[in-house]
Amino acid sequence: MRWQGKSTRKYTGGRIIRARGKRKFEVGGETANTHLGETIRKTVKTLGGENKVRLLRDSTAIVIDPATKEAKKVKIETVTGNPANIHYVRRNIVTKGSIIKTEIGAARVTNRPGQEGSINAVLIPSTA
Repeated sequence: MRWQGKSTRKYTGGRIIRARGKRKFEVGGETANTHLGETIRKTVKTLGGENKVRLLRDSTAIVIDPATKEAKKVKIETVTGNPANIHYVRRNIVTKGSIIKTEIGAARVTNRPGQEGSINAVLIPSTA
């Protein structure tokens, strides 16, 4: 968890002394780091009494084929690319924008699995 707030410096370079300390509502949540494997979900309470479903592990994705407009539930084989962090590829961490290799081809993840509890993707048309 980390806390982010205003800068401790003015634009002139002078120091700003904070008038108050940190507040609990300003603290961010723990990252889900969705891995490949047997499905594990965790429910987390959020501000306002709502719930979020954190997807910790999953081996399937709902993939949409843009040509036929069909959605299929397919098995994920591996993570082949991740613009968020290059090190997520070797650790098989799935985030929004990740490129995953599935049974029916490569697909790009279009949702946030750590926030929504599922993996949705769009099939990338092969250039062969």
